[in-house]
Amino acid sequence: MGTILVIGSNSFSGASFCSYLLKLGVDVIGASRSSEAADVFLPYKWLPADQQKRFQFVQIDLNHDLEKLVKILREGKIKTIVNFAAQSMVGESWDKPDDWMRTNVVTAALLAEKLRHLDFLEKYVHITTPEVYGSTDGWISEDTPFNPSTPYAVSRAAGDMLFKIYQESYGLPVVSTRAANVYGPGQPLYRIIPRTIFFLLTGRVLELHGGGESVRSFIHIDDVSEATWMVAQSGQIGQTHHISTDRIISIRDLVRLICEKLGKSFEESVKIVGERLGKDSAYCLDSSKLRDRLGWADRITLEDGIDQTTAWASVNLAALSKLPLNYIHKP
Repeated sequence: MGTILVIGSNSFSGASFCSYLLKLGVDVIGASRSSEAADVFLPYKWLPADQQKRFQFVQIDLNHDLEKLVKILREGKIKTIVNFAAQSMVGESWDKPDDWMRTNVVTAALLAEKLRHLDFLEKYVHITTPEVYGSTDGWISEDTPFNPSTPYAVSRAAGDMLFKIYQESYGLPVVSTRAANVYGPGQPLYRIIPRTIFFLLTGRVLELHGGGESVRSFIHIDDVSEATWMVAQSGQIGQTHHISTDRIISIRDLVRLICEKLGKSFEESVKIVGERLGKDSAYCLDSSKLRDRLGWADRITLEDGIDQTTAWASVNLAALSKLPLNYIHKP
């Protein structure tokens, strides 16, 4: 497939996917709007030197540097793009909704318009989110109607529909993925699993929104990376694929499980606080299309994944203690 362009390579999923490709011997160009993140959050930085040398980083802000991106695509005749880039925080999208709309809708439209003129492009993998469905009632397929409940979800739904019509109208080679709640080593501390682990390891009290009653399906990033690569290689143009496990767990039970694994008291380690505005109560994604058509299967249990993430946090505790605990918004 030649060199793969990964947009949003600073993100947890993007950086982990870059690492996955490099291990396979694939050449990768990673692009993000900010300079490279701390090494502790970039799994491709943990690889041997001979694998890292296949990676090239370029700093590109899609809101301002689309021509720079197109130049790289044309010069390298890049055939495959995997795009993880987005304004991605849910609760914070209420504070500056225009920033979310600018990146996830307006810039998405500008990007689609640029890409449709690249006759060498064979696959554009659009990484999106189950947030577009709103709270699910039972297991849902990829054809479930959108029902977004936050500015973030609205912006992603609009971007998804835009790429859909560009595929249908211009033949843009779009395939899409929606993953359930992704986690694993290298994830920023504002996400629930690494945050819980870090708080327990450092003696902090974790705030549990809404008592942790909402339910999710947590999936290890390595399983997601494998699925994403399968979709990039063999996914049918115009199709969306759910990436999810079949195991559903409440946030409360998840935190309790982590407490048990670390030998901590749930009651002493957790403080119940109010629920976030617009938070969906459940995501239950049916991933049978991915399993049946491409032969994918998740391999890493939640227990094993928590152990891996705990080991990463423990080894890097000093470095993590110097980094922000909360999401920092960049317009």
